[in-house]
Amino acid sequence: MTPDQRLWSRTRDDLVREVESLGFRGELGEAIARHLGSPKAMERMISYLRYVKPKTEELVVDEMLAIRSEIDAWREKKASEKANARYNEVLNYGLPGIDGPDNADE
Repeated sequence: MTPDQRLWSRTRDDLVREVESLGFRGELGEAIARHLGSPKAMERMISYLRYVKPKTEELVVDEMLAIRSEIDAWREKKASEKANARYNEVLNYGLPGIDGPDNADE
């Protein structure tokens, strides 16, 4: 098992324990861990569970979806920034390997 896999597994176990400590089934914690995907997202969920102590599964799932939505929005923003940077590069310097309009008469 790689260090990243160990970290993911440990964080998942912490999340499941926290879900169970609130009186919910461990399967809910497992599903949340799979849906969130990263240890950092799971740690955010654990913090929410510890400090808010939601009373219903719906509140737990709602927070999971909110965290997931924020992650997706961040990834989309980063992809957009990368595409915009590439587009600006093409506007400023042209496409690599293609001469500009000044060399059209060759």
